Amino acid sequence: MGKFEITSRKNGEFQFNLKATNGQVILTSQGYKTKASCLNGVESVKKNSQDEKRFEIKEAANGKPFFNLMATNGQVIGSSQMYANEANMKNGIASVMNNAPDAEIVDLTEE
Repeated sequence: MGKFEITSRKNGEFQFNLKATNGQVILTSQGYKTKASCLNGVESVKKNSQDEKRFEIKEAANGKPFFNLMATNGQVIGSSQMYANEANMKNGIASVMNNAPDAEIVDLTEE
């Protein structure tokens, strides 16, 4: 089972990473001012990741494909890494869809 890891940034903001069962980061959030809003972002990923239309495929300046997961209001709630090719990126989307709904939430800010 995948997991969401909540961490804090040097600037005091919170973020989450969704990790697959193999420990690889498959989605990273923006920075959130509060932990509560970060947890809301996690819930948004759990819900929106089940709709393939919420994944926006993009191309970086270096030509590498990546994707954003969008909320219903059009806001980006998470971004993937850059992938070597489109097939790997599509596997990344499938991994988010499979891992997000039941992923446990691990708060690393409380250690």
